[in-house]
Amino acid sequence: MLTSPHDPVSARRFALIPCAGTGSRAGGHVAKQYQTVAGHPMIWHALAAFSACERISATALVLAPDDMPLESRFGAEAFAGLRFDTAFVGGDTRHASVLAGLHHLAQLGATDSDWVLVHDAARPGLTPAMIDTLIRAVEADDEADAAIGGILAVPVPDTLKRADAGTQVGVRIGSTVPREGLWQAQTPQMFRVGVLRQALQEALAAGAVVTDEASAIERLGLHPRLVNGSLRNFKVTYPEDFALADILLAPAASPADR
Repeated sequence: MLTSPHDPVSARRFALIPCAGTGSRAGGHVAKQYQTVAGHPMIWHALAAFSACERISATALVLAPDDMPLESRFGAEAFAGLRFDTAFVGGDTRHASVLAGLHHLAQLGATDSDWVLVHDAARPGLTPAMIDTLIRAVEADDEADAAIGGILAVPVPDTLKRADAGTQVGVRIGSTVPREGLWQAQTPQMFRVGVLRQALQEALAAGAVVTDEASAIERLGLHPRLVNGSLRNFKVTYPEDFALADILLAPAASPADR
């Protein structure tokens, strides 16, 4: 039976983790993705989540050209049993690293109609269940724009304040921002390889600043699906975030809890 280019039965799923940044806001003497969280280098947790997800065909870890293999940095035993391929093609920005990573996935056999799930290296709380939830929601989308993709995200629960830009001394409230309809974007962000590459290339050519993959897709006039994520999947950004990550990622009672 012939399948269409966007048939989820024929399309494979690849994971892409840009890991070329320095994470300067997190402090420390090494990049935050290499600092220890719950007994492992932070990047280990994301790699373990994708490795445990049978729906993922392959995972590409994008490192800076002058970086070293994880096995050389931590020892081969630290990442034993994990499925991933390393590409030393990272750029100066996330945008550049993801675009270079997509070209690397093509070398691994990914086609334009395959899916790619882009994930932040600094989100160690990802679980196989979250990955599965995103894949199911995106591939089950029966709307006309089913090929657009979607992202994990959580509704904003807090009251939001906009700072008064005209304040001369200290920082004061300028206004309250209604939180209705606002979501906090997370990762993975899942799109067709070809569509995401086009979106990133067009944004780059236009000199547009895109802070995540979804914002590049939005520039094409498309509207990705929002899929409920989890507060566990937060981004480690500041030094105090490591303590919270240690608590959340403490060894679970059983593998099924991850």
